[in-house]
Amino acid sequence: MSMGTQAFMPWMMSPEDMQRHWQDFMNKATAMPKVMDVASRTRVGATPTENVFSVDRIKLQHYLSDEPATQTTPLLFAFALVNRPYILDLRDGKSVVQHFVRAGFDTYNIDWGVPTHADRHLGMREYIIRYMDAMVDHLREKSGQDKINLLGYCMGGSMSATYTALFPHKIKNLITLAAPVDWSDKSHLLAKFTDARYFDVDRLIDVCGNAPADMLQSSFLLLKPVSNLVEKYLTFYENADNEKFLENFFAMETWLNDNIPVAGEMFREFVKYCMQENRLIEGRLRIGNRPVQLENIDCPLMNLTAENDHLVPCGLSGSLNEVVSSKDKTLVRFPAGHIGMAVGSKANRELWPKVAEWLAERSDGQ
Repeated sequence: MSMGTQAFMPWMMSPEDMQRHWQDFMNKATAMPKVMDVASRTRVGATPTENVFSVDRIKLQHYLSDEPATQTTPLLFAFALVNRPYILDLRDGKSVVQHFVRAGFDTYNIDWGVPTHADRHLGMREYIIRYMDAMVDHLREKSGQDKINLLGYCMGGSMSATYTALFPHKIKNLITLAAPVDWSDKSHLLAKFTDARYFDVDRLIDVCGNAPADMLQSSFLLLKPVSNLVEKYLTFYENADNEKFLENFFAMETWLNDNIPVAGEMFREFVKYCMQENRLIEGRLRIGNRPVQLENIDCPLMNLTAENDHLVPCGLSGSLNEVVSSKDKTLVRFPAGHIGMAVGSKANRELWPKVAEWLAERSDGQ
């Protein structure tokens, strides 16, 4: 049992233990000014960016580097619509983006913006066929390349696979990260939360317009309530005098609590057609009267899954490799969690250098 846990159970301690814990508590208390100082100066986003293109509220961010790109095929990141995309570039040493920038890629990210009530009618057709396609076409024109590289994370990975199936002639290489595409397994908590028998997504969106940010945040917290609501703060207490821990803690807390709503129709369609009815993997999804056939994906594919992912278990992602037509395809199971795949020390040390190397071997260098 940890010291922080015992501190809340004084009846289990001897007088000597109580004295020791009281002293530890006083040390933590005297560290509070330092804690507040670290919190006030914590910044997120490791790599400088500039907005180079926009459609409505959607912006294309370009990551800047002092070194010129050595790869002529640009790389576009697509994150989920639920949180901010800077999780991919959180801090120095905890940045997926930095691996690709240093590998010579001209790297971009889609900032989906914050939908207002006026955006509640935006659905898959707008986000995938209009916005994603506009971003891809802009990069194709800017780079002079017929195809670009695409990396999608979580819901953004599902959207990226969908986009590639609709526009296979525009994507050179596809990387999916913890991307749910197969919702046939109903045993995990997220599937139970969205079970059509208990969750009426039509009523929610009809009433709210957009999917509320606080509802989404609460749902994610409840997927691991003990870890998110108890253990995290005990760990924070135990490390209140550890500046490096505090910097990483507050950076993550900044991102975790920087929630945004999801456009109503997009949320309705994704939950109903993908999560509840599993149309994507079964080839029954249509967007704007266009069928989405994952077998149309024939480019090199790297499908990254996290063994300890409580949000998107490996089974939700692995099926993608079974249905695409790609001859060059790789399925990776890495020992990390959903967020750890992006910001974990092990992933940044062992996984992402290899992924960047894989992509460089399949892209066009100058």
